[in-house]
Amino acid sequence: MLFQSGKRFSVGSLRVFYLEQPAPGLVAGVGVSSKNFKKATDRNKVKRLTREVYRLQKLHLQEKLAAAGIGLHVFFIYTSKDLPVFTDLFETMTVMLNRLVKYFDENTAANT
Repeated sequence: MLFQSGKRFSVGSLRVFYLEQPAPGLVAGVGVSSKNFKKATDRNKVKRLTREVYRLQKLHLQEKLAAAGIGLHVFFIYTSKDLPVFTDLFETMTVMLNRLVKYFDENTAANT
């Protein structure tokens, strides 16, 4: 459902799929292509880094969603063929989450 009817955008080496839900809450997932990273240890490292970067920055998005009373399902896919650097991934995630917050700010303002 998320990949078929959800919206998506890319920033740098990350692509995000998101779908608004009527029930409050934030559900997130992370994926890495086995075509780009043959070794499972490399894929797991990328997923761990992506989850950690998301965990450190998700609070602002959660607060906006809770205030609006809506939920969100998000899925991040790492698309680059190189192992990420934490600082680069952190900056990319910052841009993505700010873009999601801006999107929901505009939508909640339009609905009120």
